Parts: sequence; structure tokens; C-alpha cells
Amino acid sequence: MIRTPLRPLTRVLQAREHGENPDAIERENVRLRHEDMRDRARTRAEGRLLVLGIFFLCAFMSVSIRMAVLAASDPVEPRASASAASIINQRNDIVDRHDRILATNLQTYSLYAQPPVMIDKAEAAQKLVAIFPDLNETKLLEQFSGSRKFIWIKRRISPEQKQAVHDIGDPGLQFGPREMRLYPNGAIASHVLGGASFGREGVSSAEVIGIAGVEKQFDRYLRDPANGGAPLQLSLDLTIQAATEEVLAGGMRLMNAKGAAAILMDIHTGEVIALTSLPDFDPNDRPRPLTEGDQSDSPLFNRAVQGVYELGSTFKIFTAAQALDLGLVTPDTIMDTKAPMKWGRFTINDFRNYGPKLSVTDVIAKSSNVGTARIALEIGADRQKAFLDHLHLMKPLPFEMVEAHGVNPLYPRNWSELSVMTISYGHGISTSPLHLAGAYASLLNGGTRITPTLIKQDGPQNGDRIVSERTSIQAREMLRKVVTDGSASFAEVPGYFVAGKTGTADKPLTNAAGYYEDRVIATFASVFPHYDPKYVLVVTLDEPVETSGEEPRRTAGWTAVPVAAEIIRRTAPLLGLRPHIEPGGVTSVSLTAN
Repeated sequence: MIRTPLRPLTRVLQAREHGENPDAIERENVRLRHEDMRDRARTRAEGRLLVLGIFFLCAFMSVSIRMAVLAASDPVEPRASASAASIINQRNDIVDRHDRILATNLQTYSLYAQPPVMIDKAEAAQKLVAIFPDLNETKLLEQFSGSRKFIWIKRRISPEQKQAVHDIGDPGLQFGPREMRLYPNGAIASHVLGGASFGREGVSSAEVIGIAGVEKQFDRYLRDPANGGAPLQLSLDLTIQAATEEVLAGGMRLMNAKGAAAILMDIHTGEVIALTSLPDFDPNDRPRPLTEGDQSDSPLFNRAVQGVYELGSTFKIFTAAQALDLGLVTPDTIMDTKAPMKWGRFTINDFRNYGPKLSVTDVIAKSSNVGTARIALEIGADRQKAFLDHLHLMKPLPFEMVEAHGVNPLYPRNWSELSVMTISYGHGISTSPLHLAGAYASLLNGGTRITPTLIKQDGPQNGDRIVSERTSIQAREMLRKVVTDGSASFAEVPGYFVAGKTGTADKPLTNAAGYYEDRVIATFASVFPHYDPKYVLVVTLDEPVETSGEEPRRTAGWTAVPVAAEIIRRTAPLLGLRPHIEPGGVTSVSLTAN
């Protein structure tokens, strides 16, 4: 910076020549210099104020924009830390196909104690037992008097219990927030939902994890914050599920059965509309698994998915349909049904004597073991095995429940000629009712394979072809005759034209080879309406016995069939199916001239 001298020599000389005072020049230059310094300082200050103002404006705008974004966005999933690990304590809802809640979350509290800060430990223990009768006062007092600084008392408590504990007034009794899983419909669809429990826990939060059913199958999805709280939508219909369970429970009691299962499935999409296993349980208070004995005796056992049974004569339609599709027989082909049928030292008999000859249609309608076995011999072992495998009857199903993944159908390693005959009528091979429902849907929907699913679908599956459409129609006609003229006459529901097949199989001994003489698995597999099938229904009863007559009756026609008919009668209107008059073909046309 160049500074102007206060007493420039040139001006001082000029001033003296003119008789002026040189000091006046210095005072003027000082004044000008001060004014210049003042102007520069003011400009610098104004610049700084401008920059500071812009900074505060930007900061204010950033805060305002962030507040607006937070106000307009969905709540962020809360997290809490415990043991230096992140705990996600929110879980998405599960809903049915109509968005009705099947599983949701409820805010509650946990109760814990900090003994070092407790005032009166004996009184606290006494009052806690009065609030929670399942606690032991002596044990509580021992824990409070020990060296531990932290003790869990209750993982979940109700608001009323929280208030009661609060009224004790002891500072050592503390509460931690909890999010618990709630199943508002109680036991309805309990085996499908499975249940949830606490995983990692901290004082301020706990991890809710699935332990069975779809809760475990979709555990990662339900806990993933990236899903934005979107619920898991199942194919179940809550109304249909409730109606099915109610009817099946009544039928189970009426038929004195040990257990029961029912599956109602869309024949084109594979959507499971209702899946029931009895006895059931309340997932809000899930019982403990059995540690000994037969696991099928536990209410946690899912008979529809995990139960692997010989399903008897329900398999006969597979034999007939394969023979029809191969061109080996027609519905009117006459088969030799003379009984008994000998194979080595083994004998195959029918339930009653049906005569020496029956058409293929009547073999199915009257449920002849001998006739079915002779049809199977024409098919052969390799083709029979390949056909059943194509129907997914020899492998676990890719069904959206963890329990389904380990369910392996049972069949002989050595597929002998005897196996061909017995498997043709459902003996010597064991599958689950869910396997059977999928196979019936695949065979009778027009002949394309269907895989059962618990997730709501947008349209038909359009799987691989199993049989021709013509064969599928012929199979449905045969099953319709089982209802109109055969062993399933009780299945007739006016206006819905049920078609189906009964199956009664002796139950294997639990700890030995052979079968019980007075215990059976009774099954009825059906479709309705048969001329334009919409749904498949499979009903299975474990050890049923109908006692209204002089002698006990255990066959499916007397036990499983009436229960299935009542389920159809109750659910078909709820499914939107209106009763119709069965369409008939045009038998003759005549022309008249005026």
C-alpha cells in the first residue's frame, strides 16, 4: 500500500511562496487519511456481516428443510443397542388376502430388578408374587439378596400389571419398553403363522424373531427395515379359515377322531385359502414342544403339512388318469376285478365283492383295489414312478413354511411289481395332505402342474403339463361318479357338484411293523364344481370312528366325507360361488319347417 506523505515537500514550498501555513497542509492530509481508513474499515465490516448473514440463512434453511423432510417421511425403525450390537425391535405385520390383520405388534413393557437400589426386598418379593402368581417368593428373595446387580423378572407385562408394580414404589423395580408379537385372532391359522419369540434382549428393547411357520420362513423379510413396514400378504382368507376350522373341529368331535387336517386351495393359482390342523394352539401363548413320545401328539404338529400318511384310495385316480393319457384304457374299458388277486404269497382284496368285471369308470366309482392294480400293471413301474414324481408326490414341496422343507414322502426303494399294485391304490406310499391337494389340483385343473403357495398370486400358475385336457376332464367325470354313485354320496352339496375320491388306510403301528386293526387314516380329496373346477379340498381325519349305527364305522365315506361336505356348504358362498344347475350336453336337435 502506497501512503501519501502528510507534509509533501512540493506543496510545503508552494505554501511558503504564497505565505500560507504549511501546518494546514498536514492537518488536511491527516483528515483525508483518517476518512479513507474509516471507509475501508466500514467496507470490510459490511462484507463480513454479509458473509455471516448468508451463513446463518443457509443454516436456517438446512434445518427447516430437514424438519420438513422428517415431518413428511415415515417413522424410521427404532434401534437400541445392547452388548455393542444393534437390536431391531420392529416387525412388519402379516395380513390375509383382504388385508385383514393376522399378526401385528403391541407396545408393552418388561420388568427387571436392580437389587442394590431396592429398599425393602422382602416386601417387594411378597407383592410381586401377589401380582404374578406364577413367581416363587422364596426364589425371588434369594435372587434379590444375592450378588447380582440385574435380574429379569418378567419379559412381558400388561399395562395393569405395570401399574400394580409401579404402586409397590420400590426404586429397584424398573420397566423397559418392549414390542411383543400379537395374534388378534387367537388360534385361527395358528399352524400357518407359527409364532414369534424374543431373540437378543436389552433393557430398552428386544429382538422379535420368528420360531415357526411363516413367521420363521419370512423372518428376514419381516425384520428388514428396507421394506418400509410393508406387510406380508398371505393367500389365506381369514373368514374362510375361521369357517373351515369351526366345521373341522365339530367334525373331529363328532367322528371321535384323534386329529384332523383340511386344505382348501385355488385349483388354478395354487393359493392356499385355508389350511387347518387340529388340535391347534394359541400363538400368543405357544406351548412347549414335546421332549418325549410321539411328536404328532403335540398341538404344535401340523398334520396338513408335516403329517405323512398312507392316503389310500385317493391315489386311484392317478393310476386311472395315467392309463387314460397313455392310451392304455378308456373310461369304458372293462377290467377284470375277480377277487382275491394273488401275487406270490400276497393277496389283494376289495372292500366288498364288486363282481368279476367293471369298467374303468366303475373301478374308480366303486373303489376296486383289484381293478386299479390290474390297470397299474399295464402302466409298469418306471412309468408309474415317473408320473407320481411329476405330480410332486415323491419330494418335499417348495411350500412357504419351514415345516414343509423336511417333509419327505415315503416309498419303497425297490419299486417291485407288488409295489406297483399297492401304490396304485395308495398303500406302500405315504405323503402329506398338502402333497395330495397339489397333485389333485394339477390333475384336475386341465392338466397343468400346480405348486401350493401361501403367498397371494396375481393369476394362474400355468405350470408344466401333467396330462392332456381331455384326460383331466375324464378324470373329473370319474370322480363325479364317486359322489353320485359311489362311496362319497354324503359329499353331494346341492348346486356345487362336488367330485372327489375317498381313501381309508390302516394306520401303521407306532413302534413295530404292521398295522392297527381298528385305527385308520380317512381322507376325502375333492374338487368343486366338477364341470368348471375352482377349488380343491382335502380333509383327513386321524383315527375317526362313527358310532351312530349298531357297529362302529371308520371308512372315509362315513367320516371324512360328511365333514368335507359341510365345509363346502359353509365356505362356497363365502368364496363367491353361487349354486348352479349342472350344465348338460345337447342330446338332440330337431328342425321344423313352418
